[in-house]
Parts: sequence; structure tokens; C-alpha cells
Amino acid sequence: MKISELLTTDLIKLSTEAQDKDGILQEMIETLEKNNKISDKDEFYQVILEREEKSSTGVGNGVAIPHGQSDVVEEAALVFAKSEAGIDFDSRDGEPAKIFFMIAVPEGGSSDHLSVLSKLSRKLMHEDFRTDLLNADSKEELLEVIEAEEE
Repeated sequence: MKISELLTTDLIKLSTEAQDKDGILQEMIETLEKNNKISDKDEFYQVILEREEKSSTGVGNGVAIPHGQSDVVEEAALVFAKSEAGIDFDSRDGEPAKIFFMIAVPEGGSSDHLSVLSKLSRKLMHEDFRTDLLNADSKEELLEVIEAEEE
């Protein structure tokens, strides 16, 4: 499964209002709900929080990849959000996160979940890719950056 198959312009937030970890999680989950990817935002929020309690999904280098698997997920999806100022996400390197990808996968879709998480993690290790994501001025440009990496 390709990253670009899960991410549409409706699921991209080029600028977030959130000031903290809880705010960005809520904003991304609301995006999933608005786009009919989840049936219960409160339940999915609990799934995400339980995952965060195990260990932060702030992976470092200004990136966080919160993710969850639940029966309230109607269809596998990926939400992208960007914070110019950065948000403290309990990242491993102690740095604020500016790039956020939230992965939502239906219960039983664990191989898709792990596949997308693995692909994203590998790509986000490259500084050029992170810089291109941060510099994207439109949702279409952001998708182009991701699709170019998948070729």
C-alpha cells in the first residue's frame, strides 16, 4: 500500500491552530471524522492516547507519527498536519515536532498499518524529504512531494 493512496487533499492541514500535543491529536482526529474515515472520534482519541502511553510517537527530527487501529475506523487513512512553531510531542530527541502524520487503520488491518508506518519512517529519516514537506505551500504540492518519493 502506498502512502499516497491513504492521503488526500481533504486530509492535509498545512497550518495547525494547535498549541500542544492534545490539541494536534484532537485536530487530526476531527479531520478524520469530517472525512468519514472514523465513526467515533472520542473512541479513536482513546485508542491514540493508549498508544501514546506505551511510548511517544514523536520519533525525532521534528516528526511525530501517532497511529491507531480500531473498529471505529471505517477506512484506512492518513492525516498530515504541519506546525510552523513546533509542538512539544515528547519526542525522543526532545525537539518539538513540526511534521505530523496520523495513521488510522481498521481493526484487523495491522499489516497495512505496519507497512505504512515503516514506509513513512524510512522516508522521514531523509532531511531533504522533511524540508520539502515543510516548504510545501499547497496541498497539491505536498502530495507531489510524497508521490515523487514513492516512485
